[in-house]
Amino acid sequence: MDDLALAADLVRDAGDLAARMLADGLTTHHKTSVSDVVSAGDHAAERLVVDRLRAERPEDGIVGEEGTADAGARTWYVDPVDGTYNFLSGIPFWCSALALGDELGAVYQPPADELWVGGPDAPTTLGGMPVTPLADRPLADLSVTTYLHPTTLPDDSLREPLLRVMAGAATVRMLGSGSVELAAVASGRLGASLQSNSLPWDWLPGAALVRGAGGVARVIEIGGHRWHAAGNERAVDEIEALLRT
Repeated sequence: MDDLALAADLVRDAGDLAARMLADGLTTHHKTSVSDVVSAGDHAAERLVVDRLRAERPEDGIVGEEGTADAGARTWYVDPVDGTYNFLSGIPFWCSALALGDELGAVYQPPADELWVGGPDAPTTLGGMPVTPLADRPLADLSVTTYLHPTTLPDDSLREPLLRVMAGAATVRMLGSGSVELAAVASGRLGASLQSNSLPWDWLPGAALVRGAGGVARVIEIGGHRWHAAGNERAVDEIEALLRT
């Protein structure tokens, strides 16, 4: 089985497992805040992905949100449940996500039964059908999806650049799952994505999908922060200009 097919199988199996466990009832605990939660479903789904990767790609490394850290020739990044707060709250914007470095990404959203796979060398598909390639459009004509945690509101170096970008867009959406949002950008449902200081498992799966749809996914370092922007090239250029203003 090639890497893309393996990634697709893994996110579907992980997402289905998490959904079944949610239906049966889950134990949960908080990590850093009341909104930063983890469940037994997260851990079980990560174990499923890690065990199979160790069996099928024994030379590769694996990094998982819930603590897996294996070194290897290549590195897979696992987010077993992205959007755990939504997942546990009955909000249907959560997914299982997986990336192989910058090469490919897979995102499965169980509540919608939608599977995205793709990367720079593998045009992005949704449900097995190619998505429409992203065309250049100005930010003013597009939605932008983002997130600003309440604890970061007092930080001018995060708040002010983000507000400039939000003011330049047609509208703003915050769905609570970075990989679902990036997949939506890749499939044209949302216009662009901007997040600050994303972790690799939150960024790489969806970034690969955007690149596979003909868009760009760029990390921009400004003022001690790493901004992660994705969308069509014109919109991302405009986002970067606004961040640097």
